[in-house]
Amino acid sequence: MKTALITGATSGFGRAIALRLAKLGYNLIVTGRRAERLNELTKQLRSDFTIDVLSLCFDVRDNEACTKALESLPENFKKIDLLVNNAGLAAGSSPFQESDLADYDQMIDTNVKGLLYMTKLIVPGMIAKQSGHIINISSLAGIEVYPNGSVYCASKYAVNAITKGLRIDLIHHGIKVSSISPGMAETEFSIVRYHGDEEKAKAVYAGLIPLNAEDIADALEFIVTRPAHVSINDIQINPAQQANTYIFHRELVD
Repeated sequence: MKTALITGATSGFGRAIALRLAKLGYNLIVTGRRAERLNELTKQLRSDFTIDVLSLCFDVRDNEACTKALESLPENFKKIDLLVNNAGLAAGSSPFQESDLADYDQMIDTNVKGLLYMTKLIVPGMIAKQSGHIINISSLAGIEVYPNGSVYCASKYAVNAITKGLRIDLIHHGIKVSSISPGMAETEFSIVRYHGDEEKAKAVYAGLIPLNAEDIADALEFIVTRPAHVSINDIQINPAQQANTYIFHRELVD
């Protein structure tokens, strides 16, 4: 049995990925900031699947907390075969000149630095056993920018650059590095982006059918179930009604 660590597992993509990997027979280390949700997920995983589960409550933005969490792993969880860097968010949706520096810090610290902290801690173990797989959850925003999203887009461009660089640096150690770049997906993403304004968040998806968390879990399952000699480097996945980051076909609903 393989062991996977998933960051940001308390909701959305991370939760769906955890349940899917459990179904595939992975032992799981699930992480997140919200202890109550993490406990609920852990209870469900232990009830529904015959796997070992460990939950770690910490914030990936805190390098010291990341280090302590990884150092606390019991022996049977130390050999991590799959790292899913899922923790990420968007904060704010204003033109650059009107946006908030605090939002910049939150996005860069989570989307970029948190990914780096976790990867830096786990890669040595993968190198030691000359095998492993890292999957970074990126975004269509890391492929092309859109209005009022410059810093979020920059953070996801960074994720894509890190993914490509890791792939080059780690290829001689038998480690695969992949990314999934979703377009519009309905999770808590927009509620977080609009700082809890549910009306604004709901309007984002008006007139179209967005992706959902299960679609991303499907993509990840495809990546991890390929034969050993096959590496799926990147998957970019959109709703059928989304052409790029800012062109949609929205149908009017009476």
